[in-house]
Amino acid sequence: MIILIGSQKGGCGKSTTAVNISAELAGKGHDVVLVDADRQSTAANWAMDRAENKALAKVNCVQKYDNIRDTLLDLDKRYEYVIVDAAGRDSRELRTGMTAAHILIVPFRPSQPDLDTLPNMQEIIIQAKDLNPELKIFGLITMAPTNPIVHEEAEARDCLNDYPEIKPLSTMIRDRKVYRDAMSDGLSVVEMDNAKAKMEIKKLVEEIL
Repeated sequence: MIILIGSQKGGCGKSTTAVNISAELAGKGHDVVLVDADRQSTAANWAMDRAENKALAKVNCVQKYDNIRDTLLDLDKRYEYVIVDAAGRDSRELRTGMTAAHILIVPFRPSQPDLDTLPNMQEIIIQAKDLNPELKIFGLITMAPTNPIVHEEAEARDCLNDYPEIKPLSTMIRDRKVYRDAMSDGLSVVEMDNAKAKMEIKKLVEEIL
């Protein structure tokens, strides 16, 4: 199965989402490859750090840019799960990845600049579905405030209703320091001691699968 994490904007937790999904699946005993299709190499650097700790569940990693369709289709024959971190913009990697993926996760923060990217994102998705009609698309709210009196995520969900091609996930990723700590050590939050963050990733994987 090919799971593509893609957005039209950087800084929305795209790479963080990709690596945490990868580690959760690997921890469950699945054969996983992480494809870093973002030239910033955030996911690949995480995978290099992770590879130094042999006690962790293995997440294979490759880097591929430009037209990634054939690479994804080939990897899909050799691994149970192919998790793709596409560049945070309207990129060739994002568009070609959509033509091969089974699932697209669109992460976005509950902020106006992120919400402003959704109209164009929906147009790209519609074009991709002409070539890949079986593609399932999910919208994931990321970096949501942990303060219970701030309700930005509710406003973001309302906004998502205007884009029927993107199905909102009930799972939401909060803005927690543990995600940043885990990234710097090649870990996933499911391998750390923050129960709330751990549950977010486990619920996310359960929901999309």
